[in-house]
Amino acid sequence: MSHLKQRVWLAGATGLVGRALLAQLLQQPVQIDALLRRPVNDLPSSPRLHHHQVDFAMPDLGSSDLAKPDTVFICLGTTLALAGSQAAFRALDLEAVVNVARSARAAGASACAVVSALGADPASRVFYNRTKGEMEQALAALRFDRLVIARPSLLAGNREQLGQARRSGEAWALRLTKPMASLIPAKWRPIQADVLARALILALSQEGAALQVLESDHLQTLGAI
Repeated sequence: MSHLKQRVWLAGATGLVGRALLAQLLQQPVQIDALLRRPVNDLPSSPRLHHHQVDFAMPDLGSSDLAKPDTVFICLGTTLALAGSQAAFRALDLEAVVNVARSARAAGASACAVVSALGADPASRVFYNRTKGEMEQALAALRFDRLVIARPSLLAGNREQLGQARRSGEAWALRLTKPMASLIPAKWRPIQADVLARALILALSQEGAALQVLESDHLQTLGAI
């Protein structure tokens, strides 16, 4: 059964994956509510795309005009370097994600797709992986009818073209791996943002377990054209 019905919420529409996801969702017969921290003028124009300025730090997102969703897509995330501190990183990659998911569930959403990360593990000694794992646990506890967790490897795409902050570590790693991409196992190989976006949409368009974790190699296969 497809969970892409009448209305979806999209958190993170201005990010690398969010932009790709938005472009592909606009090809689906759904209404899209983009949850935004601030006004954004360069998103695609469509009568089916609705902008909502929200406060991700608030459990109810600080908004009362959001329509009841069938599905929520969450692509919020940053890096420790850009966040500036562990507390700031957790505020976005854990707390904001959980606030969106909880609000969507309370509003009636039956399905959720979230972008996590390769190596996510609540018991990890690595802060980044542990935070992502704790986020996954929190979303699983909300008991969506269908929860798809994507664990991509290194994300590939032109962030600077989208006006996003340059992630130097990511850019360096992509340059290093590009010449040998075909030799890298699919689970560790960089994944294009549009491939990840397509995989998320297809996953929620198909039958599946209540909780489905898609590692990066599965995302590569599912999102391939």
